[in-house]
Amino acid sequence: MHPRNFLRTFKSLLQEANLPMVSLHALRHSYATLLLAEGENPRVVQELLGHSTVTTTLGIYSRVLPSLKQQAVKKVERILGENNV
Repeated sequence: MHPRNFLRTFKSLLQEANLPMVSLHALRHSYATLLLAEGENPRVVQELLGHSTVTTTLGIYSRVLPSLKQQAVKKVERILGENNV
């Protein structure tokens, strides 16, 4: 399929589904961000996106990491709380 035809079809499908017009690049970023926010292993996300290194993936999507850090702290607090009972 010619890239221009693909883009035209993509935009048409977004319109039919009453979804906002987004670029394929934005869709790729959303995909990666959602996976990382749900705790997916960054190495898995790296492979899915086709990045050569996990450093590339983490460099681009580092804005997701603060929420991941908060999740990790809560997990440790829960573990330590359970062990203190």
